[in-house]
Amino acid sequence: MKSANGINLTMLCDYYELTMGNGYYVGGLKDRITYFDVFYRSVPDNGGFAIAAGLEQIIDYVQKLHFNEEDIEYLRSRDMFDDGFLDYLKNFHFSGDIWAVPEGTPIFPGEPILTVRAPAIQAQLVETYILLELNHQSLIATKANRICRAAEGRAVMEFGSRRAQGIAGAVTGARAAYIGGCAGTACTVSDEIYGVKALGTMAHSWVQMFDTEYDAFVEYCKTYPTNACLLVDTYNVIKSGIPNAIRAFNTVLKPMGITNCGIRIDSGDIAYLTRQARKMLDEAGWTGCKITVSNSLDERLITELLHQGAKIDSYGVGERLITSKSSPVFGGVYKLSAIEDKDGNIIPKIKVSENVDKITNPGFKKVYRFFSRQTGMAEADYICMHDEVVDDTKPLEICDPDARWKSKIMEDFKAVELQVPIFKNGELVYDMPSLEHIKRNCAYQVSTLWPEVKRFDYPHQYYVDLSPKLMELKDEMLHNFGKKSGNNG
Repeated sequence: MKSANGINLTMLCDYYELTMGNGYYVGGLKDRITYFDVFYRSVPDNGGFAIAAGLEQIIDYVQKLHFNEEDIEYLRSRDMFDDGFLDYLKNFHFSGDIWAVPEGTPIFPGEPILTVRAPAIQAQLVETYILLELNHQSLIATKANRICRAAEGRAVMEFGSRRAQGIAGAVTGARAAYIGGCAGTACTVSDEIYGVKALGTMAHSWVQMFDTEYDAFVEYCKTYPTNACLLVDTYNVIKSGIPNAIRAFNTVLKPMGITNCGIRIDSGDIAYLTRQARKMLDEAGWTGCKITVSNSLDERLITELLHQGAKIDSYGVGERLITSKSSPVFGGVYKLSAIEDKDGNIIPKIKVSENVDKITNPGFKKVYRFFSRQTGMAEADYICMHDEVVDDTKPLEICDPDARWKSKIMEDFKAVELQVPIFKNGELVYDMPSLEHIKRNCAYQVSTLWPEVKRFDYPHQYYVDLSPKLMELKDEMLHNFGKKSGNNG
């Protein structure tokens, strides 16, 4: 599998994945079955939830895993790897199982987004790339969803390619932004590869290329009469930009009977300028002319502009979306949760830390989402052991994980498993949905969250509880760890 610059993405891994793999091989552990969970600890921007994204690229990566001769010779040159391990890598492929939350699904801290069950070397090797894709695309999808919700139904276009952190940041970032709710992207290759609708109008250089602003607008209207959106802030929005746009519309579009047109403002006092622009356009008879704004926007600025009475039909959002500038790290982690012994028994594992947030949930697990049958709204998520089955015909008590004395009784609810099978014995068993389906599913799933969970400031903490069986296992393992370590605190 090669990226745009020709590297084998199998080698896009932390070096210690290979040194550990070598150690597993030499130590006779290469076939030890392991379980790893991907989860994250805190929501970007202190929000109420995040959006899962990046699974399609992970599927493609896993299917194409291989080491070529050049890779093997590079590793041999490091003089650190056993010859038997290098021979093993020559026929390397993924033969394990993967379960994951479908893309576009709202996700919450602590719950498994993706679970890998595979021989130790395989499970270790895929860690870096899985985290890379889930962390990046989930981050951008989450930010895009916040921005699109702030726009209150107005279209948001992703305009960030030139400020993205690298090629993948631009290309898959545009894909993730589309999942989160954006109407399209300025990144042409994302349209070509993924079908993210490419959108765009003109730059200031187009206007500057002509003798007058009016000439530039007339030529653009002639070239794109059914999609004429004119950038009106190259010189002066009120004194020249909008008057020249109106003149161009009257000269070119009006005789053709075309009323579908627009202007874009990229600088200045957006609230004031859009109010003035709307007034001028309406007075000139161009009541259907759409106003698009750009210029370092995010959900906070968009919310403030609407509060100030700005007259805006759509937004172009660049660097603050494609880099998630206000909260640029997603923080997903990949942690061992269990291994299998020689008889196939699942042995739970736990990571202990003085930082309570870093203590992991042990064992092979699954996650349910509880929906009210009366309202259709999501009420809580429930992490339990893989062999537990929730009976949603009976009442169930759930607790706030951070304050277990706070609880509520779930009644008349529907329990839905969040993770679905992706790979079984190395074979793809998941029918990957279209990007349009993922985007629609995201919009629907977000609509099932209560407004209190979707607040930008101090959102209500959504319940993510552990089943009594899982909680008992975790408490027992922590207690035994305390005794083994001599820690009686």
